Amino acid sequence: MSGEQLPVKPPRIVNTTVFSTPLLTPLLRLIALLLLKLVRWKARGTPPEEQRFVLIGAPHTSNWDFPLMLLVVLKLRLRIYWMGKDSLFRFPFGALMRWLGGIPVDRSKSNNTVDQIVRLYQSRESLVVLIPPEGTRARVERWKTGFYHIANNAGVPILMGYLDAADREAGLADFFHPTGDAEVDMQNIRKFYASKTGIRPENA
Repeated sequence: MSGEQLPVKPPRIVNTTVFSTPLLTPLLRLIALLLLKLVRWKARGTPPEEQRFVLIGAPHTSNWDFPLMLLVVLKLRLRIYWMGKDSLFRFPFGALMRWLGGIPVDRSKSNNTVDQIVRLYQSRESLVVLIPPEGTRARVERWKTGFYHIANNAGVPILMGYLDAADREAGLADFFHPTGDAEVDMQNIRKFYASKTGIRPENA
């Protein structure tokens, strides 16, 4: 029995977050609309009817990417979660991190992040997890494939979020449905982002 692996348990998350708090979220949405006008960026896309997918955002080249995507998420009424190291969720900040949409993930060798998030999708009817495929704003040669394997194993589509500094717009494009052929699918996903310009294109 000592050699058997224990079943992976889904991480614990809260149902009410900053993206779904009565009174506060509508106020934040209004602030987001005003800020988008102030910085002269446009939000593109429509709120998906069913919120059960993996959301990716690229190109990720600047510290401004996350705040801009956050404004778009608020405007388009998405209820997103994001992954963070479980050490971020310890007392006294654990409750705050979960309310902000954080998902504590144990990244030790005995646990698998992909399996943990897949189990989370299997345990919930609605779930949107935001995952930047580049993993960092610095220049990378290859995208991380964790988001793809989570979507493929959980049987959910990938919604392609984007930033395009050339047109000063950010938003949601199309859904991509994984086929199971990771190499071909990743190439097709990358093709969509080939025409998008990051805020700091030298990091793309």
